Amino acid sequence: MTLFDLIFIGVVVFILFNFVLGSVLAVIYAERKVLARFQQRVGPSRTGPFGMFQTLADAVKLLLKEDMKPASVDRFVFYLAPLLLFTPIFMLWVALPLSDGFVLSDLNLGLFYVVAILGLSIVGMVLAGWSSNNKYALLGGARSAAQLISYELPLILSVLSVGILAQLNTDRPFNLDAIVDAQGAVPYIAVMPLAFLLFFVGTLAETARIPFDIPLAEEEIVGGPLVEYSGIRWGVFFLTEYAGLMTMAVLGAILFLGGWTGPGSDRFAWLQPFWLGAKVSLIVFIVFWIRAPLPRLRIDQLMAFAWKVAIPLSFLNLLLVASTLFYGWDLWVLTLLNLAVIAVAVYGMRWRRGRRLSQFRQRWAQ
Repeated sequence: MTLFDLIFIGVVVFILFNFVLGSVLAVIYAERKVLARFQQRVGPSRTGPFGMFQTLADAVKLLLKEDMKPASVDRFVFYLAPLLLFTPIFMLWVALPLSDGFVLSDLNLGLFYVVAILGLSIVGMVLAGWSSNNKYALLGGARSAAQLISYELPLILSVLSVGILAQLNTDRPFNLDAIVDAQGAVPYIAVMPLAFLLFFVGTLAETARIPFDIPLAEEEIVGGPLVEYSGIRWGVFFLTEYAGLMTMAVLGAILFLGGWTGPGSDRFAWLQPFWLGAKVSLIVFIVFWIRAPLPRLRIDQLMAFAWKVAIPLSFLNLLLVASTLFYGWDLWVLTLLNLAVIAVAVYGMRWRRGRRLSQFRQRWAQ
């Protein structure tokens, strides 16, 4: 590797990092304004026009804060954990295409690369909790490990079902660019709504967004793995959360919403990033919308939903997709089967909830 290659790699990494950082600042500002609208508040309005520089000011404040650390921590692992948490999210952007052919590395097995990298983020959170030498941090790290391991399986199976179905229209079914082309005029969310719902729930759990922010739980474990962190290292955890949200939104738009395809995108290349950005913004907005009204789940509710609902449904979805390819069913048959499974699952959960409430009322009446 020559000196020019090293310089080129450094420039690319610098540009990509600043792009991710700028996206995170925009997402945080958007979340503050959207939540303010839902809660009938103004939101950021003082710093800069329309409060646009408020997030930047908060970032500068974190950079200038003193970096405190307890005397009893494992210093090396304590410092390493935030980097191990952010690095996998950053590495995902290497294989994510932003338009037709505009990608740093066009991997034929890009879908497998994404699946492999997604599972690495758990290491940083667990090490952060363990190295802090704090019972609340350790409990938060254990919760994070349980949550990520539980929801990793339905997330991965929903992603792989896209690659399996893409074999109908492309000879590179695990290439992200080819998956967008394989969707054509009908995005996979219309063909596999169950897979998209599982992917969306897994995304909320992977990024620890409400109602899946149990590892942080300030009221119970005072911040979980982050309780001993401050300053810029504390900021890295929340940088990772929003960078992960942005990354998963881009991945969801590519896999289920047709990526950069839209009216005029085949004739005007400059429209492709616009359509991708619009679809990513829609997913991010739905995440904000869910945060506004919903409370945090209990840990037993989280685990029960994963192992009793999400994982069985993910295997059933994979079985339906495989059967579609094996028996040569039309795609509308797969859509109807998906909708039927969703309806049965919703009815079953509502019936079980009503039954438990009835038993609860009977016990109290006695």
